[in-house]
Amino acid sequence: AMRLPIVCLRLLFAVVLASLVLPVLAKSGTAPALTLAKSYHPRISLKDYWVSEKYDGMRAYWDGKTLWTRGGEVIRAPAWFTAGWPELALDGELWAGQGNFNETISTARRHLPEDPAWRRLRFMVFDLPAHPGTFSQRLPVLKTALSRLNLPWVQPVPQIKVSSHRALREMLEKTVATGGEGLMLHRGSSFYRAERSDDLLKLKTHDDAEARVVNHLPGKGRHQGRLGALLVETPDGLRFRLGTGFSDAQRDAPPALGSWVTYRYRGLHPSGLPRFASFLRLRPDVSLQVR
Repeated sequence: AMRLPIVCLRLLFAVVLASLVLPVLAKSGTAPALTLAKSYHPRISLKDYWVSEKYDGMRAYWDGKTLWTRGGEVIRAPAWFTAGWPELALDGELWAGQGNFNETISTARRHLPEDPAWRRLRFMVFDLPAHPGTFSQRLPVLKTALSRLNLPWVQPVPQIKVSSHRALREMLEKTVATGGEGLMLHRGSSFYRAERSDDLLKLKTHDDAEARVVNHLPGKGRHQGRLGALLVETPDGLRFRLGTGFSDAQRDAPPALGSWVTYRYRGLHPSGLPRFASFLRLRPDVSLQVR
């Protein structure tokens, strides 16, 4: 008679343990093989490219059944959000509108999805990774598939042609002036390849990249007793300090060791290290598989 409570306690412990472990297991997937962007340079033949807005959101990959981050973590979207989606691989960006990056990340990373927050997100789709054709051939197929889906929160990214590099710069200025992050250029003749190349280019008013936090360096003077700088490491193994761009709150509670951050910079030194690097934001959507 005394064993029943012990059994119940063991069952309760198992349930609690499962609730703690399952979120970790959901992060153990293999990172999807995505095409990655290089920075724009004026040597390209612009007539070969389609141009679109660069959305300030979270890269997401639909494999036909599940939505994933670029680092291989499951995105727990509400069932209604992905209901009826085609059994096609879709590459796109979860986006809550211009200037709402933090809201997008917060919504997409919750273990228990909140409907009101997800109602503000859109999945802006820009490619079909499994389609065998060129990007120009993939575009009409993408538009047709999403038109048939007919969901307002799943939209193809508008793609246009730009006549000159001067017109491209003017388009960039207008996009940034209205709150946009920048532009993306996609080579029309390119096939979908999981690598970084001139097939996909990003154009912004500043350079930025990601690095992993490897140490917290103590502050001096006004910052005595809190963060002075982050020691970070790029995916290529280069290490440098990020000492500017932090708010007081971020210096009091800096990004955790092992986390990824985005930094802004102005060109590179001959050594490959960034010039005038400063902290921009935490990137919880980026994992160790970043390239």
